[in-house]
Amino acid sequence: MNATVFLVDTLFNLYLMVVILRLWLQMVQADFYNPLSQFVVKATHPIVGPLRRIIPSIGRFDTATFVLAVAVCALKLVTLGLMFGGSLNPIGIAILSVIGVVKETLSLMFWVLLLRAILSWVSQGQSPVDYVLYQLTEPFLAPIRKIIPPLGGLDLSVLIAIIALQFLQLLIQDTFPM
Repeated sequence: MNATVFLVDTLFNLYLMVVILRLWLQMVQADFYNPLSQFVVKATHPIVGPLRRIIPSIGRFDTATFVLAVAVCALKLVTLGLMFGGSLNPIGIAILSVIGVVKETLSLMFWVLLLRAILSWVSQGQSPVDYVLYQLTEPFLAPIRKIIPPLGGLDLSVLIAIIALQFLQLLIQDTFPM
């Protein structure tokens, strides 16, 4: 049963990360023609496209994509709940789904920051993926750099952002244990 739970949880989380990545790419207005952006759009458009006709965006915030993220998280909770024979409380599932999307967003931000740090040692900005990672992370790394500028060529903004993300994840986990 543990292997099945792991597989179901991982598959839902991977698709949830792709949906969140689409929302994030739209919010930072990343390069649409980048191969990574194209993958994300093609993986989510069959569901987001029809949802957009029903649910309008609020400014740059794509409400339809956010609703899809919450729905994927809710479907994961319902599936896992049915596997364990738990009760299905719709209000509880809705609240836990929104919290799950926030937790998964923080996790995705951590992995994107880590990937950007590793690629900065290897690719030197020549990769199209590196450019998208720059577009995704720069909006919250730039303010950190204003407070703590690079010291002797060493940029600590990624480290500080990762520490802040880990703190937020632990705070949410302590507040809303799931």
